[in-house]
Amino acid sequence: MLDDMFDSVMSLRDGPVWQSLPDEIRSEIRTQPCPEQGHDPKELYSRFTSHILPYAVGNRHPGFMGWVHGGGTLQGMLAEMLAAGLNANLGGRDQAPVELERTVLRWTAQMAGLPEDSSGVLVTGSSMANFIAILTATRAVSNGADIRRSGLNGRPLTGYAAVTAHGCISRGFDMAGLGTEALRLIPADENFRMDTQKLRAAIREDRAAGREPFMLTGSAGTVDTGSIDPLNELADIAKEENLWFHVDGAFGALARLSPDLAPMLAGIERADSLALDFHKWGQVPYDAGCIIIRDAIQHRATFAQNLAYLSRETRGLAAGSPWFCDFGPDLSRGFRALKVWMTLATFGTERLGQMVSGCCAVARHLADRIRQEPELELLAPVTLNIVCFRVRAPDALSDELNSELVRDIQESGVAAPSATTINGRRAIRCAIVNHRTTEADTDRFMDALLKRAGERSAR
Repeated sequence: MLDDMFDSVMSLRDGPVWQSLPDEIRSEIRTQPCPEQGHDPKELYSRFTSHILPYAVGNRHPGFMGWVHGGGTLQGMLAEMLAAGLNANLGGRDQAPVELERTVLRWTAQMAGLPEDSSGVLVTGSSMANFIAILTATRAVSNGADIRRSGLNGRPLTGYAAVTAHGCISRGFDMAGLGTEALRLIPADENFRMDTQKLRAAIREDRAAGREPFMLTGSAGTVDTGSIDPLNELADIAKEENLWFHVDGAFGALARLSPDLAPMLAGIERADSLALDFHKWGQVPYDAGCIIIRDAIQHRATFAQNLAYLSRETRGLAAGSPWFCDFGPDLSRGFRALKVWMTLATFGTERLGQMVSGCCAVARHLADRIRQEPELELLAPVTLNIVCFRVRAPDALSDELNSELVRDIQESGVAAPSATTINGRRAIRCAIVNHRTTEADTDRFMDALLKRAGERSAR
């Protein structure tokens, strides 16, 4: 299995980025009966190589550019094997894996510029990390114990984020019982950053209407265009208005590791909480999200329970308090920290920062190529690593043409862009996140796109 996976990674460029799952294989996977008798592991592995391996989403491949998915590393893959062999539950207790996660969290706070004694926990991804931040912020506005015991009791708590914020922020407000209408989506400026004047106006209007502003979320790398909200200014507003300042840095937070990009994230170190994913620009295999919270006491007060069967001791296996189940909803937790630690320790922050810079340089190369082609049009500034553009066409045909071209290129196996909508126009979106992607890969994609666009125009 290891030899085959090494060979698979080494030969990625030789195969398609993605290929559609054949109907017969899809049917076979879906209809297989629950086994009453065991099967030969060799037979099962053969099914993996024939039915699963060729038909994954393709984010390991250097031509994968559609969504913000990291490419993974062999070091992380091997760490996953070791963690699975150890089979440790990191909900708590006195054990070395827990200490390693604490070290990873300390490193993360240090990389982001937050205090090293900040609290945190590794989670599935930024959707859960942002949700934990929202819950902690609701408890911070008053006596958290009262809210945990009796709920919000109709308190009109109100939060703020830009219209460009990831949808998991709105969903987090939903899951927290606040309702999506409690999140005010503030318009963005021409650079797709939160308009701070409109933010200030919205806060004033909400206070005048009897609502209770409590949280402000800024994005460090928005999902559509990679723009960065004015974090320092947002931090100032949060301080003036006594709001919890949260930053969703799902992929963009790690741009702090790049000396040439770090100034764009000024203000992230002032956050009360920060969400980020190591499985994006950190190149750690899925899943590896993280939440860092400045106030460890407030964080623990949001989740900790006093239960007899989870009693803590000063020595023995039940020592080591506080446990990670005190900082999030999960009691059963895998050893994610090992693959994060292995990746960070193998490559170091300097080399990871160079990789981030390299991804952004490839994105700029792609943007330059688009500017040189008269039939193409950039639709948003290239702030970090995301390029949004379209093939020019009459308005009545443009949206459908660009959507069709995205599907054409995906099915060709040459590359995997995605589609989004920018200022009401359908856009082809490329996110350069994979450390394996080079300028040559984007040129190959552009050549295929222009050829396919010409064929469609001729028809």
